[in-house]
Amino acid sequence: MNTPSEDYHALLARHDAMRLRRRILAPSGSRAGEWSAEAPQAYDGTADQLLIGDSLPLVNPLEQLIAELYRILFERHPYLRSLFPESMAFQQAHLAGIFRYLIGNLHQTGEMIGVFEQLGRDHRKLGVRPAHFEAFEAALIEALRVRAGARWTHELEQAWLRMLRLAVSAMVRGADEAIAEPPSWDATVTSHELRTPDLAVLRVRPHQPYAFEAGQYASLESPLLEQAWRPYYLARAPHPDGELEFHVRARGAGGVSDALVHGTREGCTVRLSAPRGALALPDHLPDADLLLIASGTGWAPMKALLQRIDDERARARRVRLLLDPAGETATAGEMYDAAYLEAFRRERPWLTVIAADTAHPRFADAGLRALNGILPPQPGAAARQHACLALAPEAATTTGRAQALAARLAAAGVPAEQIRHDATGVVAVTEMSASTTRTGLLSA
Repeated sequence: MNTPSEDYHALLARHDAMRLRRRILAPSGSRAGEWSAEAPQAYDGTADQLLIGDSLPLVNPLEQLIAELYRILFERHPYLRSLFPESMAFQQAHLAGIFRYLIGNLHQTGEMIGVFEQLGRDHRKLGVRPAHFEAFEAALIEALRVRAGARWTHELEQAWLRMLRLAVSAMVRGADEAIAEPPSWDATVTSHELRTPDLAVLRVRPHQPYAFEAGQYASLESPLLEQAWRPYYLARAPHPDGELEFHVRARGAGGVSDALVHGTREGCTVRLSAPRGALALPDHLPDADLLLIASGTGWAPMKALLQRIDDERARARRVRLLLDPAGETATAGEMYDAAYLEAFRRERPWLTVIAADTAHPRFADAGLRALNGILPPQPGAAARQHACLALAPEAATTTGRAQALAARLAAAGVPAEQIRHDATGVVAVTEMSASTTRTGLLSA
């Protein structure tokens, strides 16, 4: 007998199948009855950015605006409450961060749209549908009016609406583009190995084919915390047996990571989101030196990348792995996956492993000093480097540190377009490896 959760997800699958059928059969451009996925024409993001910035003193603090928004939303649409975890504290702070990102990036409309298209694809696993956005918009406008009172104006309201609709249209477009893809995958845990008291290596086997690339990440949901998701890097390159590997460090906060480390065992079922991320190497990467920089469980995507590189034996490529074994929040000592790395390194002369203390307070300088010893001395050598960064995702300062190190690499001569890292703090919007659970406008 199916559980209510299984019935709900089966209903969502049928809903998506009907939408896909309508999309195939409908005349081009027809989107009757649904929120438009078309971006506004000639949108002046800079002008709206100024207007909305001027309105912030009327509605701040944003956290109180968000609390009012959700009060109105759940009062008018009680059924939406089931889309959220029991505690709304994280979601309220998270949504405030999303609004700050929107307001701060309206002048970079193209980049912002890309972020929200990705967010729309990811929202499919949460059961968010276009009709939900209409309810959200109405609740936001009412909350803005309540917070600002008599000082609220039609001009300010229209600026907020244009900003919201720009983001939502991108999300709907992203969801539509991924409609033929399952919103999530069920997977069985085939192995659960506790490497340290707070770190587990999990192997899982999806029930359906799961296509991904080495270096990507996926969000996981534990049945112990339904409606809560957290992203983890895939620590194994695609393999014929179909098994995936994840390295999970518990954070001591009773969240998804703790459920996966301490409450999950072999035979349990988890759910996976679609794979995402910026670390995957292009199919036609020219022969070049690769610099992989990782700390803590940031080692996971590097492990997958090394496996992929090893499979491409025809390519002569020198790879350097700059590794902080502990990471910012781990205790000092041997790396949790040291035995694997040492065995792998011994058989691959093309790989050099360098230990570096990237947890140092001036970690960018420490990392650069280590790089000075491994970058080849020939003129222009840095320009031929391709770098991938993955710093301990459990660390709160991951994003700033990755950006600082990327900036130092660029200053040392590595072209910016050849430096890859996942922007874990794009308002924590894109589910990268910061402390996110559920992500976005309507999810926590």
